[in-house]
Amino acid sequence: MGAHPPKCERFDLSRNVNVDPKGIDRAVDEFRLTDHGLYLARPTPGRPQFHYLESWILPSVGLRVTDFWFNPGHERDQDFYVDVVSVEAGQDMWVTTDLYLDLAVRTNRSVTVLDTDELLEATTVGLLSRDDARDALERTYRTVDALAVHDYDLPRWLASIGLPTTWRRHPPTG
Repeated sequence: MGAHPPKCERFDLSRNVNVDPKGIDRAVDEFRLTDHGLYLARPTPGRPQFHYLESWILPSVGLRVTDFWFNPGHERDQDFYVDVVSVEAGQDMWVTTDLYLDLAVRTNRSVTVLDTDELLEATTVGLLSRDDARDALERTYRTVDALAVHDYDLPRWLASIGLPTTWRRHPPTG
């Protein structure tokens, strides 16, 4: 695929849109701003793999947690997809910068770290600083460790550290 710059995404609360990395405005059904993060839910028109997504952007842990609603025939063995990100949180505008590393979480079973090759290639060619790469790796290690301690139950782990999340498709954990 070749090295690519980190993907940036904007979340414009005043216009109720998510501006994707390609600069396309995506209408958002719901933004919910909390003390610990930003929730969004929106359709994903034109995507053959999935038709809807819900995400929590959590600045204190540098993660974006997403539940993709896959279309038949495109299902993946995951309950949540986690992007390691940097977050700029404003009153009406939030911006995330993807730091390449991702995690596929399978509740009560496992977690898989993805895209280490992209992180290394981007760092090697100077698209990501060594400090940002180190930070992304350390956040990933902390997340994997925390998920293991909490039986790979991501909402339960997040709630245990004061970051409760609610989802349209996932029942609350207690």
